[in-house]
Amino acid sequence: MDLKNGSVVTEFILQGFSVAWKLQIVFFVTFSLIYGATVLGNVLIMVTVTCSSTLHSPMYFLLGNLSFLDMCLSTVTTPKMIRDLLTERKTISIWGCMAQMFFMHLFGGAEAALLVAMAFDRYVAVCKPLHYRKIMNHRLLNWSVILSWTIGFTHTMSQMVLTVNLPFCGPHIINNIFCDLPLVIKLACVETYTLELFVIADSGLLSLICFLLLLVSYTVILATVQRRSSGGLSKALSTLSAHITVVSLFFGPCIFIYAWPFKSFASNKVLAVFYTVITPLLNPIIYTLRNQKMQVAMRKLQFQNVSST
Repeated sequence: MDLKNGSVVTEFILQGFSVAWKLQIVFFVTFSLIYGATVLGNVLIMVTVTCSSTLHSPMYFLLGNLSFLDMCLSTVTTPKMIRDLLTERKTISIWGCMAQMFFMHLFGGAEAALLVAMAFDRYVAVCKPLHYRKIMNHRLLNWSVILSWTIGFTHTMSQMVLTVNLPFCGPHIINNIFCDLPLVIKLACVETYTLELFVIADSGLLSLICFLLLLVSYTVILATVQRRSSGGLSKALSTLSAHITVVSLFFGPCIFIYAWPFKSFASNKVLAVFYTVITPLLNPIIYTLRNQKMQVAMRKLQFQNVSST
């Protein structure tokens, strides 16, 4: 396509929330509080897991890494979204947009893979308790984290390498609260049908495969517990409900977005908020308020800090 007659796009306009100004102020306060709680909660989990000797186990090691990814995923989009709520013209440079999409898919892909590793940890703990320490050794844990980051990096690079050089010369309005890869691709001045299908296949399959692996893992765990004792089933359900809640709210929006026809992406602002704002907050809430061992470790650290001062 001849681009000489059109101006080259250097920035995109994010439509954000098309609501009244007073409601945007409400959103600003609400999302600011949520983001602050997300960062504080996840940092608290990471510090507690690192400093507390009682939490030096495979599950909490993976939980600490999950908290880091949650915090990073939220930080990629939420501060920009909060600032845009107070501005009339919500713009982002084209390279800022590319960076936002790169890190979103990096942290999102890594978190999806890490959740599978956490499900495998719970499977070994419940189904093979006598061999738990032997199987979930430091080497396997380190490789699980490395593999998670590798999957995230491969996932984002496979898409961004095909997106970063796309020509943008016409429409530059993104009907979302952040740079959403499918919406940005549709603004290119060339035919992108093949790339659109690739994005659906790449992101959609990654989300779907990880979700199915998690579903199989939790089903096997519950079936194993049920065969052993009826009392153990209720305890297992209570323990796994936290994991299942996080998994459902993380993968639900992903699968819905990438399994739906490509033209429907413009109406996914609610899902975008769930994915980037709400879900990262669930990790510290669920794993601290419902986890007695974590609460005890936090109180011990607080008592040690008070005693030292």
